[in-house]
Amino acid sequence: MFSWASPGCILQTWIRAFKLKLPLLSLKMASREGAFTDFPEGVLMKKMVVVAVSVLAFTFGLCAAQEAYCADASKGGRQTDKDALTVVGFSQVGSESDWRMANTQSMRKAFSEKNGYKLIIKDAQQRQSRQIAAIRDFVAQKVDYIVVAPVTEEDWDGVLKEAKNAGIPLIIVDRMIKTSDNGLYVCWIGSDFRKEGDTAVDWMEKNLGSDKELLIAHLQGSMGSSAQIGRTEGLLAGVDRNPGWKVVERVSGDFTQARGKEVMERILKQHARIDVLYCENDNMAFGAMEAMNEAGRTYGVNGEIKIISFDATRAGLAATLQGKINYNVECNPLHGPRVEEIIRLLKDGKVPEKLSYVSERAFDARRITRADLDAREY
Repeated sequence: MFSWASPGCILQTWIRAFKLKLPLLSLKMASREGAFTDFPEGVLMKKMVVVAVSVLAFTFGLCAAQEAYCADASKGGRQTDKDALTVVGFSQVGSESDWRMANTQSMRKAFSEKNGYKLIIKDAQQRQSRQIAAIRDFVAQKVDYIVVAPVTEEDWDGVLKEAKNAGIPLIIVDRMIKTSDNGLYVCWIGSDFRKEGDTAVDWMEKNLGSDKELLIAHLQGSMGSSAQIGRTEGLLAGVDRNPGWKVVERVSGDFTQARGKEVMERILKQHARIDVLYCENDNMAFGAMEAMNEAGRTYGVNGEIKIISFDATRAGLAATLQGKINYNVECNPLHGPRVEEIIRLLKDGKVPEKLSYVSERAFDARRITRADLDAREY
């Protein structure tokens, strides 16, 4: 904005004025040479006033232009905010659960235009082929960074090499991948899924008994995903340690509520006794509870079937607070801020840690409080 207290601007303005041979200068010279001697005094005065006003307006215009130029220079040549946005391509697994939707929302919030980003999200709908196509599309669009939440761990080398050859840093979130060259991605951010499984099994040993018979129904997540692998390994290790524990049924519910209900209906028909339902996420647990309600089976703190669940979403914690889920192990979906932090490190030329684990808790239905539920962001 133009300021009267701008000596530099005024000086530069008058320099330009002299270079452009302003009318006022010409007027003075003409007067000296007698060019206006034929005009009556009043007419001459009016003409001089008009010229003076023109010069003043010209001065304002030059100052405004000069200050605008200086302002643009201070921005480093950025023409618009849109031109300066960092473009991030995000290949998301899908929207199969409350956890997944919270994960997507966290990314949207972290990579908003307000924060200086343009986020392009492609939903893979649980298909690796769609994720591979999405990564190739991001490469073709020449995005600045690629973030992938892989549907499974295997068969990523080819497309990751394409991204690396294009010079685009790639970050893995949530589920891990297996690759012949760890240099194909910058880093991984997510949960320690095996630790989650071990935490759940430790609670089972302490609260349900390590020296007694337990018949366990096991609802697995999407087969081959890191969450499924880690949580399953935790339970298998517990079964190996405790001779009385027996898995009577193990089947995938694909992390969805509908599939959780479907497979639980079949399990209940085939097994009159089930002591524990080890369910690898909240949404499958919700579906299983629907099936148990319809079958007239009791569950939770005061029921025949004890439920172990994972994710600890807001809805999951509400069910835990109500005593429907006995023990719920958190899986933190709020990856957006951490990914944005990694990108800032990369922009500064720094190298982030290869593996970055998010902090997590677990909740016992007998000890959870309303404050725990109120504090839940997702």
